[in-house]
Amino acid sequence: GHKGIFVFRLDEADGALSAVEGPLDAEMNPTFLAVDPARRRLFAVNELDEMDGAASGAVAAFRIDAGDGTLAFLNRVSSQGEGPAHLSLDRAGRFVLVANYGGGTAAVLPVGDDGALGEAVDQIAFDGRMPRSHHVVTDPDNRFAFVTNLGLDSIAQLTFDADMGQVEPNDPAAVALAAGAGPRHLDFHPNGRFAYVINETADAITTLSYDPSRGALSAVATVSTLPEGVSGRGNTCAEIQVSPSGKFVYGSNRGHDSIAIFAVDPDQGTLSPVGHAPTEGMTPRHFQLSPSGALMLVANQDSDSIVAFRVDEATGALEPTGRV
Repeated sequence: GHKGIFVFRLDEADGALSAVEGPLDAEMNPTFLAVDPARRRLFAVNELDEMDGAASGAVAAFRIDAGDGTLAFLNRVSSQGEGPAHLSLDRAGRFVLVANYGGGTAAVLPVGDDGALGEAVDQIAFDGRMPRSHHVVTDPDNRFAFVTNLGLDSIAQLTFDADMGQVEPNDPAAVALAAGAGPRHLDFHPNGRFAYVINETADAITTLSYDPSRGALSAVATVSTLPEGVSGRGNTCAEIQVSPSGKFVYGSNRGHDSIAIFAVDPDQGTLSPVGHAPTEGMTPRHFQLSPSGALMLVANQDSDSIVAFRVDEATGALEPTGRV
């Protein structure tokens, strides 16, 4: 497959993608991206195990041109751990939080007024037999942060100081999931009362209730991402997103090569299966709903393709419209 960052123009009317530029920064192995559309900035993890002689990956910052979407490199700083797999902006856009999968750590990087990154203002290491930090995100109120730990089958709960970028273990410091779950990515419901975690190795999504006053998650129910009767052998889950309307949750199956679609119970937050949409490619490692929720773009890693789907906002169903 291709390496590096590519820029495409998206036609929201039909989902058509046209290439703008790329590959960029390919030699630094950029994998996960985070965009600040309001300030026109893009941040990328460099999934490396060594940088400048130290056992760490990196995070790169770019400025997005308002006219044509092209990227201008700003700078690169240490992620404070090996193999960074995910990053996100805090809700105010002042800090980048990064999860280091290989190092089993998370770090907080300040964003300067020009969009360049400063060296880490804080970091936290997770104890256990095999800590594997896979995803980090702040809650909707920007007071707490959560790190999914695929190796520990748990979600770390942290307090987050949005002024200073400091993180500390909350009480309780983690939410335990079923042994072998392999929690990978997490997304909050727009109402702030529920969150959903996709379990990579268990082929399942767990609904969590959320207490925003304490920053505490608790597991409510778990549903399979695979159709009834389909074996999970050879399948691993990857991405999860809640629709902007809050009515649907989507999860990707790598192996079954589908997007699992679920309807959300508005009171309990629990999920009911709606169906599965083939991704028209192999290994859907990631997907992204458009801000309006009308389109979904699915990245099929082993087919080197991005497939666009139109989202039926009444039923949650997906209809393919094109690919690149």
